[in-house]
Amino acid sequence: MTGAWTAGAALPGGDIADAAFDRWLAGFQQRFPFLSGDLARHYGRLYGTRADALLDGARSMTDLGRHFGALLYEREADFLRRSEWAIDAEDILDRRTKHGLHLTPDERAGFSVWFGGDAPRARLVN
Repeated sequence: MTGAWTAGAALPGGDIADAAFDRWLAGFQQRFPFLSGDLARHYGRLYGTRADALLDGARSMTDLGRHFGALLYEREADFLRRSEWAIDAEDILDRRTKHGLHLTPDERAGFSVWFGGDAPRARLVN
């Protein structure tokens, strides 16, 4: 063991110059002016500098693909499958993004079906 190497290491996407998020966000919004302020902030908060990779080649909202509700678009779900190995709808909705807190039950079910599974069933709580 060589000691704590993470003390000075940035998390993925956390390599924002001088940790100046608001300045970075302003530049991000200039690069992707078609995003609403809420959506740009969402991508910035969840992905930091990796948000540029998420949106690589996007020129309009149409390029984000299907809108599932709230701030969730197909492009983000595909990005999470590719880069964070999301394996099911709940992985995205509840564990990685918390989008599930802002979707209606019908929107959650629609996303689950799109992702490749059946609509989620009620879970028993002990």
